[in-house]
Amino acid sequence: MKIQHVLGAALALSFAAPGCGGSNQNEPTGSGRSAAMSGSNLPDDDQGRCDTTAPDREASEYDTSGDDHPDVRRVFRRVGTPPLVRLILACREADLNGDGVKDVVRYYNDEGRPLREEADRNFDGTMDMITYFQEGRIIRQEEDSNGDGRVDTKIFYEHGHMVRTERDLAGRSTPTHWQPDRWEYFEEGRMVRMGTDLDGDGNVDRWDRDAVWSEQQRADDNAATIDEAVEETPGMEDP
Repeated sequence: MKIQHVLGAALALSFAAPGCGGSNQNEPTGSGRSAAMSGSNLPDDDQGRCDTTAPDREASEYDTSGDDHPDVRRVFRRVGTPPLVRLILACREADLNGDGVKDVVRYYNDEGRPLREEADRNFDGTMDMITYFQEGRIIRQEEDSNGDGRVDTKIFYEHGHMVRTERDLAGRSTPTHWQPDRWEYFEEGRMVRMGTDLDGDGNVDRWDRDAVWSEQQRADDNAATIDEAVEETPGMEDP
């Protein structure tokens, strides 16, 4: 892996002596975005979204594909006062398909934990998936599945597992009002029931269920009921 810009291990020492000669090579210039080499067919603007211009930022860029063009950018926030200065990751973005445009960007909180990630999954230049995190875990994803620039699907997670999706199939939602018409519920990664609003009044008109899962649930419930009855019946305890 080639590193275009490396943050030195002696970073804290460099801040302790700001009067040393020479320019600060860690200081970002312009927008902080990479420019294509002369004669390259890559775009001059990589459409990066990480803020590299703030005075407390440090940016590093990496070439992970070996094409002599940086495809990963990491932006750090400087925290503390010299000589006790540390860097906390604030933003990371990457060009996944090598076309010179950043396709995914992740933002971090003041502790360096992920807050939000935006991704262009079909590489058309528009972000179509937003992932939200809480305490480092995914809690929700919002998706534009048909490419019209509007969120039409929301996926909800609990303890890292998908538990429910909401879909706006009819396109009734607005930027300020989410109006799904299909709800899907999952158990252990398997969709077990689905509700559909047929007339757009916000209420489920039809439920579809996984028959095999429902039958297993009934069998488990019956077995649990029998076990409870045995435990409560005198003389039926295990010897």
